[in-house]
Amino acid sequence: MEVTGIFTAIIIGLIIGVLARVILPGKQNIQIWLTIVVGIAAALVGTAIAGFAGYADTPGIDWWELITQLVLAVAGVGAVSAMRSGKRS
Repeated sequence: MEVTGIFTAIIIGLIIGVLARVILPGKQNIQIWLTIVVGIAAALVGTAIAGFAGYADTPGIDWWELITQLVLAVAGVGAVSAMRSGKRS
């Protein structure tokens, strides 16, 4: 993964984290900063998965890479929300 890929994943992660929170049904009991951190982590891992699978460097927009990142972000936000709500009960 190149340096530009890392910076791009961080910027995309900010957006994907918030988008994952919007996609999930119901209320998520986590702070927005934690949602953004999960989005950044999902973007970095999604970029690594796309690079390993060979669909990260396509001409134009890498739709499959973005979908991979979004799926990871939705799963991550859901998991963190479930863990956080379990601690407060």
